[in-house]
Amino acid sequence: MLKPFGEDIWTADGPITGVAGFHYPTRMAVIRLQDGSLFLWSPTALTQDLRAAVDALGEVQHLVAPNSLHHLSLADWKTAYPAARLHAPPGLRAKRPDLVFDADLTDTPPPEWAGQIDQVLVRGNLITTEVVFFHRPSGTAIFTDLIQHFSPGWFTGWRAIIARLDRMTAAQPETPNKFRNSFVDRRAARTALRRILAWPTRRVLMAHAPPVETDGQAFIARTFRWLKP
Repeated sequence: MLKPFGEDIWTADGPITGVAGFHYPTRMAVIRLQDGSLFLWSPTALTQDLRAAVDALGEVQHLVAPNSLHHLSLADWKTAYPAARLHAPPGLRAKRPDLVFDADLTDTPPPEWAGQIDQVLVRGNLITTEVVFFHRPSGTAIFTDLIQHFSPGWFTGWRAIIARLDRMTAAQPETPNKFRNSFVDRRAARTALRRILAWPTRRVLMAHAPPVETDGQAFIARTFRWLKP
């Protein structure tokens, strides 16, 4: 259910989710902060087993949506943990007026996790503004949709053709073309990338790609080589 990924960080793989006819695996991360409370990144579908495993780690205090595309299970988690604070990335308040958010994610970590988790908004993209996080104790950078990788057989039929053309099934993890082409402000994206590359990243977690266990900083630099001037 929950798999350790480093010091005070765990992952859980959720069910497959369909979006526009394409099926995506889901993944969440659980981070235990210094005060013992839990920070949940991109919460997946809530089940009794998952809830029990999370409760065994500590008290859920932060529910974090990393971009405006990863929000489908937030209402269930907020219902289960009404005292937890719900954190919104840019664009999600307007998209989910049914949810009451407690705070907005910015380039500055809030006091609750400052010094433990860093964050940067990757601005300039028409699809979504993704918030990339860095968990300092484990040296883990956490991406959502800006890096993806699927095996060639994951998609079938015409979807397999689109996935190949979009770089979703490339030989190694890549930024899909739809996201590359949607960066209308690459200067803003490069500014964010410089901050990300300054982190001493060892590991990389992604929602839609296998985790990277070593040489994370070099992995990020290679993946975003297309964005450099």
